[in-house]
Order: sequence, then C-alpha cells, then structure tokens
Amino acid sequence: MDKETVKATILDEISKTESSISQYKELTKPIAPNDAIGRVSRMDAINNKTINEASLRQAVSKLKTLNIVLSKIEDHDFGICLKCKQTIPIGRILIRPESLLCVNCAR
Repeated sequence: MDKETVKATILDEISKTESSISQYKELTKPIAPNDAIGRVSRMDAINNKTINEASLRQAVSKLKTLNIVLSKIEDHDFGICLKCKQTIPIGRILIRPESLLCVNCAR
C-alpha cells in the first residue's frame, strides 16, 4: 500500500470537508423574524436550514473520522477492518478514506 498516496487523498478529503463545513455553517445561520419574506418562503427557508444542519453534522462527523484515520496512517494495522480484521482494499480507502470497515462489514 502506498501510504503517501493515501495520506494525500486523506488530506485532500479533509480540505474538501472543511470547506463544506464552512459553507454549511453559512447556510444554517438563523433566519431573522423581521426579514421581509412571505410565510411560505419562510417555511421553505426553515426546511432548508434543517436539511443543511443535518449535512453539517455529517460533515463534522466525517472530518473527525478523517483526522482519526490520518493520525493512524503510520500504525501497523492501518487499512485493516475494525470488525473482521481483513485488509480493506486500497480502492475503498482511496474512494472513502474515512472508511474503517471493509465493504462486507459496512453493510
């Protein structure tokens, strides 16, 4: 396994996730009650805010996992499934670097 490639992929994914988090934080700011928007538009804005808050929670969780994975990249058991202890395929690690489980155990 080329750990430098994996590390670069993880760092790139961390950067993308941090960018997403800042965008979601902007989208989840409170909606001022004195903004002159209609009742339906306000309800739509509240609904969108709720969806963006869920996306923000997922992005924060992903960032935490990516940082954990990055801190363990030099460990001898890096790339080993936490559940079945089999090697996680390099393709899965490159596509989803936050994966701690192999495809079968993640189902």
